[in-house]
Amino acid sequence: MMIAARSLRSFALSSLAVLVLAGPVCALAKPVSAAQIKLWRLQMRRALYIPNPLPAAEPQSYGSFTPTSGVIAERVTYQTVYNLRVPAIVYRPAARPRGKMPAIVVVNGHGADKSSWYSWYTGVLYARAGAVVLTYDPIGEGERNDDHKDFTGEHDKLVADPASMSVRMGGLMITDILQAVSYLSERADVDPRRIAVMGFSMGSFHSALAGAADPRIHALLLVGGGDLDGPGGYWDSSHAVMCQSAPYKALSFLGDRPAVLYTMSARRGSTFIINGTNDTVVDIPHHGPDFFSDLRGRVIALNGSDHGVSTTYFDPRASHRPSWMTRTAAEWLDRQLHFPNWTQASIEQMPVVSIREWAASVGYPLSKSYARQDRDAGIQAIAANVPLLTATDTDVFSRSAWELLKSEFVYASWLERASAQARAEAMKPAQQAGD
Repeated sequence: MMIAARSLRSFALSSLAVLVLAGPVCALAKPVSAAQIKLWRLQMRRALYIPNPLPAAEPQSYGSFTPTSGVIAERVTYQTVYNLRVPAIVYRPAARPRGKMPAIVVVNGHGADKSSWYSWYTGVLYARAGAVVLTYDPIGEGERNDDHKDFTGEHDKLVADPASMSVRMGGLMITDILQAVSYLSERADVDPRRIAVMGFSMGSFHSALAGAADPRIHALLLVGGGDLDGPGGYWDSSHAVMCQSAPYKALSFLGDRPAVLYTMSARRGSTFIINGTNDTVVDIPHHGPDFFSDLRGRVIALNGSDHGVSTTYFDPRASHRPSWMTRTAAEWLDRQLHFPNWTQASIEQMPVVSIREWAASVGYPLSKSYARQDRDAGIQAIAANVPLLTATDTDVFSRSAWELLKSEFVYASWLERASAQARAEAMKPAQQAGD
């Protein structure tokens, strides 16, 4: 009887904790069914103009190179929406481990692309762990920029006509992630049940939505973001209309968008969110532990349990930075993906290096913003003998070849094709009415 009473009291306390965290609205919520999750995913894809079914990935290979000993980098492209293609560099171990390998999709922040330091550092690091790591250019950057330039924010140009274009941009950027998952799933050396997506800043937003939309994603790591909030909040009012606020507003039909999206994510696998306590870029001072605790409670109420529900880590005194190459991130990823070449014990013993020290050792010029101790320079990354790579190294094509093929990749092509599709879709109701 005493054991039963203790168990009952423990259950009551745990239930009360959920109610306190969730607030009065979610206290009445019932766990959603699998059918409801499926319906939300369909509605979400429709709202963001994400094709269902997705197009074939149709990968094309353009050779490979050895960025450092023990790692091979493959130059590939794969298909996305509007008959566009995505240029990518895929890092893998030179010596293939026994069995199929886990895989990771790297989703960059604003202005960054596959030539950014944290993209190729991550690629080399986790290839050494025994993973296949895909890095790519977001639309408007690198080989997807009209002028082949980096850090331009070309996709941020406001397109007023038709109104759906801003939502289509967000949908394209999410589809790029889903198509990366498709490509990796089809590789003979990848275990399709062990694919992770990691996103930083803007990439954390797109990755969070991709994780909600696609049950093929086994693990989701969000850094410098993940703090999805409500009407009129940070993500609704973002100055980045094309890639953030417009697509987020398009999901208003979900009601409690953060709780619904993370419940959808919980049903497909685990999520880990890392933020710096001083990150004002995504307003973490106002989206701290209490914010995430309340959100977690609402998700548990909708999910019916804490299985798969996101967990969080706050990096003391850190600001906005892509810290997924730290021990904290690596240990979590290993628990989800089971790296062939690493164990929890080996990760704990690995040496670390500050990105400031690493950048100085390889001759990488950190920008003024990145060179701050609370930003990139202060990251304590796992040391992995990562060399300096240039934008030329991480290009899929030579410049002359790119000039011939650029219409398959660049922002101007998206603008032309998406506008044409939007006009065609707008004509359908009128044509149907005339019929």
